Amino acid sequence: MDHPNYPHAQAPGAPVRDGIPEHGRIPKYYAVKAHLGALIAELGEGEALPTERDLAVRHSVARETVRQALRELLLEGRLRRRGRGTVVAGPKLEQPLSLASYTEGVRRQGRRPGRTLIGLDRFPCPPALAPEIGVERGAPVWHMERVLLADDERVGLESTYVSVARMPRLDRDFDPDSSFYSYVHERLGIDFGSADERIETVLATPREALLVGTPPALPMLLIHRVSYDTGGDPTERVRTLYRGDRFSFTTRLGGDGR
Repeated sequence: MDHPNYPHAQAPGAPVRDGIPEHGRIPKYYAVKAHLGALIAELGEGEALPTERDLAVRHSVARETVRQALRELLLEGRLRRRGRGTVVAGPKLEQPLSLASYTEGVRRQGRRPGRTLIGLDRFPCPPALAPEIGVERGAPVWHMERVLLADDERVGLESTYVSVARMPRLDRDFDPDSSFYSYVHERLGIDFGSADERIETVLATPREALLVGTPPALPMLLIHRVSYDTGGDPTERVRTLYRGDRFSFTTRLGGDGR
């Protein structure tokens, strides 16, 4: 039997009943947020919202109530700051959870990928890192840190650890603005076969927030990855921070044969 209160026209990815409790009582900020959501849907990417003062008058609420609604929409990636104002953000970047590179994922969405090198350092491998990249403790390893870009917008921060023995000319032959996976495949003849990945939500450190250009309170998606070549040998250990307001991740799940 049909449920009398279920909104059948609701988008399948939206909160059920727009997130409003059955008793119908909702916080003032959430009501303002709902109205702003409808306004965002009408406006185009990059168009400015009214000022906090105007929104407070329009909805007969305090400016702090408006700020709370705006903060949530900023964290969700539906708005972004521009100067002293707030504008409608574009859609989030969808990054596949696969062995495809960041470059490929961004290009598939019609955006221009890029990276800015922060540093490429060589040092003796510490004990905790050694088994993850398949080297002995103290063997030389590279650490490459890069800011991830999409159409020149800073969207993430990537730290890559690899063995110097496997990639001895990384500091000379590799263009840090290009795809590392393409370099490994085309220049070194190494193919990635599998990877172990773990995803968690974190807050950026002050240094990371400065590099990515976000407030420290902005939630980030942190991906830890250990990749293996087709022979099963460890190839890289990567720690990547993605802006929670600019990224979502997709994957396709299959049956286990049972």
